[in-house]
Order: sequence, then C-alpha cells, then structure tokens
Amino acid sequence: MPTSRRRRREEGVFSVPYVRRPVPRASAADLEVLYRISVAVHRVVRDARSSPHRADVVAMGADGTPTEELDRLAEGEILRTLDAEGVDWDLLSEEIGHVARGGDRTLVVDPIDGSHNALRNLPYFTVSLALGKKDLGGVEAGLIRDLHHGTTWWATRGGGAFCDGRPIRTRPWNLRTETVYVNLGRNATERSIRLAGRARRVRSLGCASQELLMVAQGSADAFLFENDAESRNLRATDVAAAYRILREAGGGLSDAKGGALESFPLHLERRTSIFAWGDPEFKKAAEEYRA
Repeated sequence: MPTSRRRRREEGVFSVPYVRRPVPRASAADLEVLYRISVAVHRVVRDARSSPHRADVVAMGADGTPTEELDRLAEGEILRTLDAEGVDWDLLSEEIGHVARGGDRTLVVDPIDGSHNALRNLPYFTVSLALGKKDLGGVEAGLIRDLHHGTTWWATRGGGAFCDGRPIRTRPWNLRTETVYVNLGRNATERSIRLAGRARRVRSLGCASQELLMVAQGSADAFLFENDAESRNLRATDVAAAYRILREAGGGLSDAKGGALESFPLHLERRTSIFAWGDPEFKKAAEEYRA
C-alpha cells in the first residue's frame, strides 16, 4: 500500500469518492464518524495484542455472556470516540447494553465480533457498527472493519456497498464453484448439517459479520447460522451492520426457516438464526435443505 494511503487510513481520514449514486451529506458525515470509530478500535486492539490480561474475564455482559478485557477496551474506546466526535447517538452494545445519550438514532455495536478468534490469534475478527432506528430494516448505515488486516466494508441505504472504496456485489450462483459458509459444531442443527453435506465447498470462520461479508462481496454464495437452542443464536449487534451491507450489495437475509428479519428489533432480548444468500436462485435451490 502506498505510504500516503496507509497514512490516511491510520489517521482516520475517510472519504467516499467511489460512490456512484448520490449519498446525502448527512450519510457521508455519519460514515466519517463510523470509520474513525473503527480505526480507534483497531488501534486499541493492536496495542493490546501482547497484553497477558486481554483474555481476563472482567464482567458479565448485558447479553449474559462473559466480557473479556479485550472487549472492554474496545467498547470503552467506542464511547470515548463518540464523546470526542460530539454526536448524540444512543449506543447498543452486547457488553454494556443500551446507553441513552439523547439521540434519535442508535449505534448498534459489536466491539469485537469473533472474540474467540482474536484471543487465539486467528485472523477472523471485526468491529461491527450500524446506525439506525428501531429494527434491522431501519438501519441506515453499516461499517465493518477487519481488525486483523484493516480492510473496511461499508454501505448506506440506497448508496451501494463498498470494500475499501471499491463497489462490491453478490455473485451469480454456479454449482461448479459453489461455496457456502455454515456455522457447525456440536450445537448446530440438523438443517445446518444437511446444507453442509450437500454444498460443493463449506467454510466456517467463527465470525458472523465476516461470513456475511463474504456473501456480500461475492466470495461465497450463502451463510447459514442456526444452533439447536435459541439462546445460542445471533443478536442484532451481530448482524445489523452486515445486514445493510449485504442488502446494498444485492443479497438477502432471512431466518433459517425463511422468515423475514426486517422487523427484527435493535435490542439484546431476542436472538435469531440467519440464512443469507447472494443469488435468489441459490435460495430456491436450498429450500429442500431448510425444510
């Protein structure tokens, strides 16, 4: 990467020169803030890489799961950056829960999606940031940053989807090159196992936001996440940003049974399975696996 481009990325200077359709100025400004938050989180995670305490459990999160020190550091940096930016967005994070800050929109955050990967030095973990109101259908902007490589994906409603400034689109389904991401393991449902057994190629990263991005950018045809207990499925914080990016890239998202998710609420009380696809033809072909 040229030095000037690297410096711009590290300093958080962000523009959207490749957007072909008009984007409202407010949306561009929102993306600027989301990008600077992601850079700040990336810096904190990078600096904590050698800390012997980064995996220490320091609290119980609002979602009922343990909060490690690394998650706490990332979430704290998000709050500090919001204050420094002077925006009044409310905050919803899986660690701290809902924080009212006087705004009419909510920043939905997973400070580190793929925490287990991050703590085990596996290169699949992100910070996921979505801005919107009420439910997934109300998400206006989403930005996800790969906290290992620094790659950044973003989208705004009606403004297209991008990866490091380049437009991305889902790909046509081709049986010969079919690649599907499936959440597996001992808690996976029979539906997940059936799909994995029929697909041409199967991958699993342990980072739902990144797996959804693989569908959005045309690297994969679908992603299925469904565990046998509802309490092991995904929250709005896990999928809100990727939802907007996937939809703007031409893909679709439902629960594992085909139920719509546009009205899935932006809070932590509910969880859902997800089935994402790039080409509607794949969705049709997969109906028998999901029955």
